[in-house]
Amino acid sequence: MSKEQKVREAFANQIEYCRANGAPITARIVEAIIEAINAGDGGDGVGRRVLDWNGDPLADALPLRITGGFHALHLGGQHDRLSAIYNGDEAAFADAVQIIADIIASDEAALLPWLDSPPQTNEAGRSSSYMAGLLWLTARGLPPCYELLEIGSSAGLNLLIDRYHYDLGGVSVGPDNARLSFKPEWQGPPPPAAPFAFESIRGCDIAPVDLADPAQARRLTAYIWPEHQVRIERMDAAIALVNETPPRLEASGAGDWIIRQLAKPQKEGVTRVLMHSIVWQYIDREEQEHITQAMEAAGAKATAERPLVWLSLEANRENYRHELVIRHWPGDGQPVKLGEAHAHGAWVKWLGVPTRQSYQPIVYIILFRITRQVQTP
Repeated sequence: MSKEQKVREAFANQIEYCRANGAPITARIVEAIIEAINAGDGGDGVGRRVLDWNGDPLADALPLRITGGFHALHLGGQHDRLSAIYNGDEAAFADAVQIIADIIASDEAALLPWLDSPPQTNEAGRSSSYMAGLLWLTARGLPPCYELLEIGSSAGLNLLIDRYHYDLGGVSVGPDNARLSFKPEWQGPPPPAAPFAFESIRGCDIAPVDLADPAQARRLTAYIWPEHQVRIERMDAAIALVNETPPRLEASGAGDWIIRQLAKPQKEGVTRVLMHSIVWQYIDREEQEHITQAMEAAGAKATAERPLVWLSLEANRENYRHELVIRHWPGDGQPVKLGEAHAHGAWVKWLGVPTRQSYQPIVYIILFRITRQVQTP
């Protein structure tokens, strides 16, 4: 398959995904972009760069890169005709290809930088899956005190996991007075209710987003589909939380950073957790292998007093479902699929994997409130 064929296939897949996930406006924008480029109206810069894409256009989220640029132009109020598409105007929908082509011609310099880096789709709602995984680990008897290490943290919204409140299938977790709460549609049995504490929460990103900078905050918002108003409101609340107390977020490549963290002493009675969501596809294969080798080497040295966990929510590239998978040591470290989840945290399909006792709990400091909500007739 040629480069151009792969690009067109990636755009077709993205259009279908948008339509299937309640985003018809974004689907129309993506469709109009590739149609304009196919018609030769993509300009010498944007059109040629898109069609000559050297990487995997689907894994690199190429359609979402350029679509983010158009959404940013809309949010900036710079083009009335473009905003008409985003506002659902039927005439603008019909004329979308010409509108997009005209904007590429007039704003190519503003759009080209959006192709330079993958979309920063930091979504606080994904922390619901992280939290469910921590509940499962605690119920298995691992030391219920966690050192969380997240790679690909973007703006660090999921590093605020301890400041959010969750209702996970009737299991209530986190501060009741939290500014931001999550209640994903829960499918399957609830996760185990098992209290635990946080030792520390840190993360890294190759290009961290500084939400104290209004321009960077707007850029992050531009990657959110306009149909998902709840996500935009959630982003506003998370930005406010970050600006109150910034997360511990470093600028670093994922491989180098996690190797440095694994080399640091681990406290007895603390479970060390590598976690990441919707980022693995953006890490090149060589770096993926370095991270895997480092984790497996560290896992071979893990003990019941100092366990190691790998918790991820990533897309299965065969079925395109986002799967919550966990590995932990000591033990065989084999992947265990705990469930599937919506990419933005709208729902969680919990598989209810048995939580047999395999560790003796060592730390009993209960800092995080866990309750089970009981529904009465």
